[in-house]
Amino acid sequence: MAPITTRGERRGRGAARRRERGFGMLWALMCVALISIYLMAVGTVWTTQMQRTKEDELLRRGDAIRAAIEAYVKADKSGAFPKSFDDLLRDPRQSFVQRYLREAYADPMTNGEWQTIRGPGGELFGVYSASAEAPLKKDGFNDSDASFALQTSYSEWKFTYYPERNMSRR
Repeated sequence: MAPITTRGERRGRGAARRRERGFGMLWALMCVALISIYLMAVGTVWTTQMQRTKEDELLRRGDAIRAAIEAYVKADKSGAFPKSFDDLLRDPRQSFVQRYLREAYADPMTNGEWQTIRGPGGELFGVYSASAEAPLKKDGFNDSDASFALQTSYSEWKFTYYPERNMSRR
């Protein structure tokens, strides 16, 4: 054992301590690097999950708007289409409160307004998202959305309603 100095330190360990300096720092840097790699992987998974959630919400809201347009057209014998979202929130043709949508849904991909598909007279035929992102979902759509399988961006997913051919229009 090395002799103890007046300050209570052992002599003869200086060389060993000089060799050990920075070893703890190296371990700390390696731990930080590993945690960073892990967090990048978690961030990628989280981003993908958030996009899937938004995509599901896009399909749900788009289908609800399409169904509301269909209900609006079928509610009156004239077969008239709505002029705006406000007509779906409260039908101006009825003397009583008739709602086809409970609220004017925002586009979940952009958190903004939907892009509209209009007829020649300005009627609301449908909506689509303004997002140019590539969809994650490629198949497994319901029958009314089957054409979405071939699309390369969310803006190509068109939620439209076209009446049957035998429906009369005045």
